[in-house]
Amino acid sequence: MTKIPEDTKNQACIHCGDDCGKHPVIWDGKPFCCSGCSTVFQLLNENELCSYYNIESTPGIKIEEGKFKEKFAFLDEDEIASQLYEFSEDSIRKVSLYTPGIHCSSCIWLLEHLHVLNKAVLKSTVNFVKKEVAVTFDSSELSLRQLAELLASIHYVPEITLDNLQEKKNQDANKKLLYKIGVAGFGFGNIMLLSLPEYVPGSEYLETHFKSFFGMMNFLLVLPVLFYSGSDYILSAYKGLKHKFINIDVPISLGIITLFIQSCFEIFTRTGSGYMDSLTGLIFFLLIGKWYQSKSYQALSFERDYRSYFPVAVSKIVDGNEESTQINKLKKGDLILIRNQELIPADAILTKGEALIDYSFVTGESRSVSKRVGDHLFAGGKQVGGAIEMCIEKEVVQSRLTQLWNQSEEKEIYFSKLNSLIDQISKYFTLTIIAIGALAGLYWLLHDPSKAVFAFTSVLIVACPCALALSSPFALGNTMRMLGRLGIYLKGADIVEALSGVDTIVFDKTGTITQADAVNVKFEGDALTIEDYNAVKSLVRHSSHVLSTILYEHLKAYASEKVIDFKESVSLGISGDVEGRQVKIGSASFVSDAKVEKASASTEVFVSFDGKVKGRFVLSNQYRAGLKEMITSLSSDYELHVLSGDNDAEKANLQQIFPENSNLLFNQSPRNKLEYIQALKSEGKRILMIGDGLNDAGALKVSDVGISIADDIYHFSPACDAILKASKFQELKRFLKISKQSLRVVKLSFLLSFSYNIFGLFFAVQGLLSPIVAALLMPISSISVVAFASFTTSYLAKSKNEKLIADKKNGFNEVEMLRKERDSLVETI
Repeated sequence: MTKIPEDTKNQACIHCGDDCGKHPVIWDGKPFCCSGCSTVFQLLNENELCSYYNIESTPGIKIEEGKFKEKFAFLDEDEIASQLYEFSEDSIRKVSLYTPGIHCSSCIWLLEHLHVLNKAVLKSTVNFVKKEVAVTFDSSELSLRQLAELLASIHYVPEITLDNLQEKKNQDANKKLLYKIGVAGFGFGNIMLLSLPEYVPGSEYLETHFKSFFGMMNFLLVLPVLFYSGSDYILSAYKGLKHKFINIDVPISLGIITLFIQSCFEIFTRTGSGYMDSLTGLIFFLLIGKWYQSKSYQALSFERDYRSYFPVAVSKIVDGNEESTQINKLKKGDLILIRNQELIPADAILTKGEALIDYSFVTGESRSVSKRVGDHLFAGGKQVGGAIEMCIEKEVVQSRLTQLWNQSEEKEIYFSKLNSLIDQISKYFTLTIIAIGALAGLYWLLHDPSKAVFAFTSVLIVACPCALALSSPFALGNTMRMLGRLGIYLKGADIVEALSGVDTIVFDKTGTITQADAVNVKFEGDALTIEDYNAVKSLVRHSSHVLSTILYEHLKAYASEKVIDFKESVSLGISGDVEGRQVKIGSASFVSDAKVEKASASTEVFVSFDGKVKGRFVLSNQYRAGLKEMITSLSSDYELHVLSGDNDAEKANLQQIFPENSNLLFNQSPRNKLEYIQALKSEGKRILMIGDGLNDAGALKVSDVGISIADDIYHFSPACDAILKASKFQELKRFLKISKQSLRVVKLSFLLSFSYNIFGLFFAVQGLLSPIVAALLMPISSISVVAFASFTTSYLAKSKNEKLIADKKNGFNEVEMLRKERDSLVETI
């Protein structure tokens, strides 16, 4: 029998932190409270994942052994499992599982390294706020049941129900919270009624004869309020302390428990009537504040997921004709056209064409899947090859596209200095408040014991970092929402902070500063036949490049033919077999090996049939409205650059628009653009890159903020951080200004929050605040900070727009004033 070393007895478990008792499980000289914790440690050790314990000490959670042996057996049923999958293609599956055991950074680290524990896991990402882990796995090697058991084996037990839809989760959570508010309100109201003799003059008879009865009734009424309505605070504090983390609920729970113990002591010893009215009032008003915060978050989430649709459009086929349609207007049964490199917006059935779908946006796996007519296509897939037609099977789910965008690994995660600062402040805030409360209580215990309890509990309750923590997400979240309404859709609220710190702006040329729908097109060269024009139109129809789109619109009157072996070479051109002829469209070097002389100062797209160059389409670019004025306004605050894949034909024109110190570079390949951005970043620049998301996807990815321009038909790029409507391009300076102002609002909100805490503490330490008043002030502070942040950012975003509308209504807009001056001058003459 193995002798247990004396120094390991009664020690904390290496994994979960629980007391090991007198009979710990020893492995490799380390103490564990049970064989379950020992098994998890050995599993992590075998896979070289013990860095999990370096992030936070004893981060694990204790689970009863053998508890989950048959718990997930129902997941072996294909009918049940299929309802939980978000994606299912060949053997690849994707599922999001609610895992309430997620509680710290160690949890995130471990769960995002599931692929090390089991090679069948392809990718796993954690949503800490929702406590969800999204897992993409190979079902031929790992079943859904085995995945759930794997999570349970490392003590992250998923809660799986078939009605676990997010909307229902929110509804259930809201109902529970309302029930708790109802119970707390009932208890508070009745306890106040029973405590009335203490406050109303002339009630001495009732207080004398019924004091014990009223005290016992108050005790009975407070029990459901404390153990049901207030349970979330106490459990949260317990879990935090168990894992050696002092969260915001610790001081609140201390205040609640102190009031309860003191009240019980006074009632049962008949030395006083206690503070049950203050206790129930405290919980009641805390829950009301919590409910308000919850509703505010849901409002922002709803706006984000269901109202602020991507400004993305696709080609909808109606009676044989193509028309641009916003994806949020697509209905079940609609027929749409998806070109090369375009995103599939909703689940659909392939009706025409040869599909080669890249699902890397959904699964993280860079593998294309071949599909035939009648096959099912999932939202988020990207067509690689010629144009295809499909019938929408389900309407667009905006929240799903938003989730895919946020989980995309195309873009590095932005490090928020603001959130880092808040985390540092919050880390020490709670400990400081507990210390102040203890000192205040001790002081009054020595000088006036009647104030000690109120001083201690009031300090713990009134000083709350909630307002501090809420100011940033509400200010930046509301700014993101307002910017979405104004025409720029951001990937996340942290992009507002990133935008505010930008000092250098890099523009792509074609389709960004030039207007795709206002280009003059003419053909120069050998005369083309109708069959030639048909072939050119048929080929460009398959491409989503801005020049292909321009040519397609120009040749819309011609017929479309079947294209075989369509290929698109980035930054060079497109090719394919049309009616037995090899057609190439693109740069001179792409369509012919022979040197072709440049004949125009405009953008040129060359065409060859069976290796013979027939001529070129000359595109006379038109710059976006208000470009010169916008560049002039930006040049005073930002360093400006232009990167173009085209020749330098437009250089002279651009030099008249951009300031002298601007770098204008041409003939830039996607690789050149990416390396140029990296070089600027190495100099310490904070880069905003604006492009079309096609040839500049790499540059968008490495920039601090990447913005993609959305015209009528828009190719969505996962590498971008924001999508800007082309019609709002000239308002870029305004959007940047709003982002900077929103950061100032956050700082002012911080100041307001600190001022509130200092003000509250000033009265609380003197014993002048009762816990019920402190409980009232706590949600009021959060509400005031949220209201200030929300309304101020809304005003900053709306004020100019509303002023313009008002001016137009009153007839005082600038054009009208000039007209009046002109008419007045004519009359005078």
